[in-house]
Parts: sequence; structure tokens; C-alpha cells
Amino acid sequence: MIAIRRARPADATGIGMVHVASWRSAYPGVLPDDFLANLSSARQSTYYERAIRAESGVNVAVASGSDALPHAIPHIVGFSTARRARQLQLGDGEIETLYVLDDWKDRGLGRRLFRASAQYLALLGCRSLFLWVLADNPARWFYEHLGGKRVATGSVSVAGTDLAQIAFAWDRVEAVLEG
Repeated sequence: MIAIRRARPADATGIGMVHVASWRSAYPGVLPDDFLANLSSARQSTYYERAIRAESGVNVAVASGSDALPHAIPHIVGFSTARRARQLQLGDGEIETLYVLDDWKDRGLGRRLFRASAQYLALLGCRSLFLWVLADNPARWFYEHLGGKRVATGSVSVAGTDLAQIAFAWDRVEAVLEG
């Protein structure tokens, strides 16, 4: 079974591991190899533990039972984060991250995490949402498939490298929750 739920502080280690594994899988050739090799699950875990304790919108996908390895404890296989928008011209709420481990993709987890983030944003009173995705991210089609409209382009600096990014927006959070 795979459950989607709000993250707890004890989940931070698993979230950090998913973050690092996802970046190493998605961004070779996009980000410098030495940067990807030096990503730290421990540093990411510390960041996400603070976010969880601050009661921000961190959700996790947890595999257990027949979906987990034999005799394994439940483990984090994906996560998403959301917050009130920093750039209000694009929408009220922002989904900052959404990652699913490669072996767990194509099971609907990304869609479920996306909806969980939209539900969190709706609880904050957000009526619309957006997210930024790197233009070279191989999964950017996922957001188009979910009905996101390309509304802006920009760039972000990661590891001293300027990367093109695309903003996708949804005018109505309710449409995401109904879809």
C-alpha cells in the first residue's frame, strides 16, 4: 500500500534521500556532475525537518505492506512541498517541489502528491497555484498533462549554473482537486 500523508519530523531523513536520488536521476547533463555527486542527504534532511516543524506543506508518499520490500519498515518514496506564493502575479499558492523515486513512477504518486499539495494550498485560502520547473527537466510534460498552462519563463542559478525554467499555473485550485 502507498499512502499520501502530511510529513512528520521523523520523515525528514527519507525525504532528504528522495531529494538527492531524484536530482541525481533527473539532472545529469543539466547540473554539473561534481555538484550532483556532492549532494548531501543529511543537509537536505535538516532543511526538510525545519520545514516540517514549521508546519509548512510537506507531504510524503509512504510505501508499506506489499508495496514495501519484504520485512521492510514503511519508507518514503516521494514527497512534495507547497506554500503561499512568493510571486503573487503567478498565483496565490506555489508548489515548490514534487519528487518520486524512479522505481515508483507511473503509479499515480506524482498526481496524488500534486493534489495533496493543492489541498494544503486550498486550506490556506489559495484560489490558484503555480510551480516552476527546469526547462530541461525530463518530467515537465507531467505538469502539462495535469492541465498546467505555461505562463512565464525565467532562470534560476544552481551550483553557479544559470538554468532556464518554465512556470506552469492553474487558475483554480478546485479544478485540480476535482480532476
